[in-house]
Amino acid sequence: MRLTSFTDFGLRMLMRMAGDPERAFSTAELAVEFGLSRNHLAKIMQRLAQAGIVETRRGGGGGAILARAPDEISIGEVVRHLEAGQALVDCFPGSATACSLDGRCRLKSCLHAAEQAFLAALDRQMISEIALESRTIPGAPG
Repeated sequence: MRLTSFTDFGLRMLMRMAGDPERAFSTAELAVEFGLSRNHLAKIMQRLAQAGIVETRRGGGGGAILARAPDEISIGEVVRHLEAGQALVDCFPGSATACSLDGRCRLKSCLHAAEQAFLAALDRQMISEIALESRTIPGAPG
């Protein structure tokens, strides 16, 4: 199974946020820390907020904070939200490509079962289990 970079980056952000769950993080700060596009991270943060995984606040002291405790957010939940609309193979629902073997293919059910097993395994793992510790940057105040 391969996750999109959208999901990869979203998981990285949540791992960092889970390491300091009381703190609000800006997308600009996370972009610098991970060397990623701020604009791209803002889109991911928006999707996470729509899913109720993070809460965002504007203004001074604003940023994003986890909407629930890190041990209440499963990796499977995050992957489902961030991978929504991404079919595992072209013949799965959500894909624009029609299957040329429709009605004769037995591979689709095998792959669907594998995808469900993959997500079930991720449902058993919480963001708290993969949290990143805060990094102390030499020369930074604090």
